[in-house]
Amino acid sequence: MIPPAFEYARPMSVDQAVRMLADAGEDAKVLAGGQSLLPLLRLRLAFPELVVDVGRIPELRGVREDGEALVIGAMTTHHDVIRDPLVRRHAGLLAEATATVADPAVRHRGTLGGSLAHADPAGDLPAVALALDAELVAAGPGGRRTIPAREFFVDYLQSALSPDELLVEVRVPKVPETDGWTFHYEKFHQVAQSWAIVGVAALVRRDGGGITEARIGLTNMGSTPLRATAAEEALAGADDPGAVARAAEAAAEGTQPSQDLSGSPEYREHLARVLTERAVLTATGMG
Repeated sequence: MIPPAFEYARPMSVDQAVRMLADAGEDAKVLAGGQSLLPLLRLRLAFPELVVDVGRIPELRGVREDGEALVIGAMTTHHDVIRDPLVRRHAGLLAEATATVADPAVRHRGTLGGSLAHADPAGDLPAVALALDAELVAAGPGGRRTIPAREFFVDYLQSALSPDELLVEVRVPKVPETDGWTFHYEKFHQVAQSWAIVGVAALVRRDGGGITEARIGLTNMGSTPLRATAAEEALAGADDPGAVARAAEAAAEGTQPSQDLSGSPEYREHLARVLTERAVLTATGMG
């Protein structure tokens, strides 16, 4: 289908982009990699009067260290996230999960910031951001503010960004493997390029033989990405596959998965339990 008519602007700086968004108000949409917005436009599910293309703003790309955190520009592509040595060393869960996003063509165009700002609970990376305790930095007319990932995802396709704000960077705390942290992203989907029916991002810390801390992010188990807090608590002290399996039974507690052609809520709850067990066993090497 042909998108509705709109004005197009290509700012060359964050300040210029923010001014354009502020002037347009709710009638503007930000174009990052285009992998989410362009289908919405073609299906006529979005009707912006102005599309602000931020693809030529150099400060929105790249990965750098800032003390105990990685700072990843919002326009950094999935491809670059996967290949970046800092991400692979200090945020391996993000690199692993990003490698499962769609297909190579999408990963070369799609961006980390675009995926998070789109706030699709079926997307892989929002749940990973929750598991990593990431922070998202937004620039607006009043300056910049930092939003914890747990507060960023408000509802289905709705984030905490105001219409006049632009997501500029993602701050990810470093996860040193020397402290006993391991990780794995497990998802179930019908074909390689499709959205996850359910996904589980597991970040697990072991001391000796037992699990001392676990963070479990859930993909497509509600109107927003979720943390499986009941399973996280149950995993504390688990030191064998049987204990992990029992703890994973709590993975679906507090979730509200949808029903669609891909499965019922009960089916998704079952998948959440099974995939949590698989993800934790794989991460810890107990399986």
